[in-house]
Amino acid sequence: MVASDGFAEFLREQLAPLGRLTMRRMFGKTGVFCQGLMLGMVTDDTLYFRVDDDNRAVFREAGSAPPLNYAKRGRTIDLSFWRVPERLLDEPDELLIWARAALAAARRVAADRSRAAPKRRSNYPR
Repeated sequence: MVASDGFAEFLREQLAPLGRLTMRRMFGKTGVFCQGLMLGMVTDDTLYFRVDDDNRAVFREAGSAPPLNYAKRGRTIDLSFWRVPERLLDEPDELLIWARAALAAARRVAADRSRAAPKRRSNYPR
């Protein structure tokens, strides 16, 4: 389920210090974007932040497992988005710290993808 209008507005207010926040419905969920990078996802008004090797341990220690996942061909596929501890929704300053870490993870993921993307060759002769 996508984010309710009320929850989406709450997130926009809480995460405003990060910069322009946008949300887009995708895959039956809501993607949370800042500066063109997807730092989070919302499903059933539950917020998940982007994780990578640099911040995964913090999420694990906070007991925010399991990560957001879906079933495909009888297997569970874990996504790189982990549930934000519920207490953070009542602690705006700490929520921003976690959001900044998620945004940094989103930047690293984007950088890794751009390095791994094959260079396009022009079809025009030189």
